[in-house]
Amino acid sequence: MTHDAVPFGAIILTGGASRRMGADKAALDWDGQRAVDRVAALARAAGAVRVLTAGRDHGLEHVDDPAPGAGPVGGVLAGARALAAYGLGRALVLAVDAPTVTVEDLQPLLSAAQPGAVYDGLPVPMALALAALPAEAEAGWPLRRLVERAGLAVLTCDETVRARLRGANTPEERDRLSR
Repeated sequence: MTHDAVPFGAIILTGGASRRMGADKAALDWDGQRAVDRVAALARAAGAVRVLTAGRDHGLEHVDDPAPGAGPVGGVLAGARALAAYGLGRALVLAVDAPTVTVEDLQPLLSAAQPGAVYDGLPVPMALALAALPAEAEAGWPLRRLVERAGLAVLTCDETVRARLRGANTPEERDRLSR
């Protein structure tokens, strides 16, 4: 059974240090828009009824990462708690450094059966049922452990999609994606 009609919220991970990029990835300009705004617009276009950032505050609805520097799982967990408080049971987790992802790239994840899905070798983006988050999950976990313990399906994608999903962690990767 697919879950296209089930309302979901989006969590945009904005807590990274952006060391390899040399600038805050969320604030970088992508075709006249900040990366964080592009990713928020993508989430809304994909159907998210609530969009929030987890990590650094960029003027959108926001939750703090409870353990800055410990990796993205803390942001996922904080975002999941906030979405659950709004009565939502599903989340789309997006990386702020992948502003060229398309709604079509996300559709297979959003259409996957419960508890959700990721793409092979890429723990983000992910679609997941909040109830699937393991009770023992903690901020320092690798995202791959969270994916595995939540029982998410692993989908394949072609290399063109993979390049967009992987995003840009360096100026060179940004230049390549901008073309």
